[in-house]
Amino acid sequence: MSTANTTSLLQRVVATNAGWSALALRIPVGIIFVAHGAQKLFGAFGGYGLEGTGQFMASLGLTPGYLMALLAGSAEFFGGLALIAGLLVRPAAATLVFAMLVAIFSVHIDKGLFMANNGYEFALALLAASLSLLISGAGRGSLDAMLAARGAR
Repeated sequence: MSTANTTSLLQRVVATNAGWSALALRIPVGIIFVAHGAQKLFGAFGGYGLEGTGQFMASLGLTPGYLMALLAGSAEFFGGLALIAGLLVRPAAATLVFAMLVAIFSVHIDKGLFMANNGYEFALALLAASLSLLISGAGRGSLDAMLAARGAR
């Protein structure tokens, strides 16, 4: 791929016309994803870490469980950091959309909508927020916006 094509692709990835509302979505959703990823990866915040999360995933048929836990935890933890920083938000959001779809259909769908029954409402809200950021981009107050402005010069 030529340098011009690479620059053009990067410009399309970081481009955003979203205003400050994307920031209001990115920060809290990013914090939630970082915390959930830290539970899976490090056992933080009462989580089970890679070993325990891997066993749970394997029990769902998501095998190999340890690898699936590593992938899900990494998507959530690093994707959440990307949302908070506003860096490469579209690729991070795409990864998080996929992670939430897997969570909904492998863990929560048969339990109904409500969280009280371990249903999918929370994962659906995170899916919607991630999809919104995938469409809009990072918005103002983001590293993506700064990169896009530098590339426009």
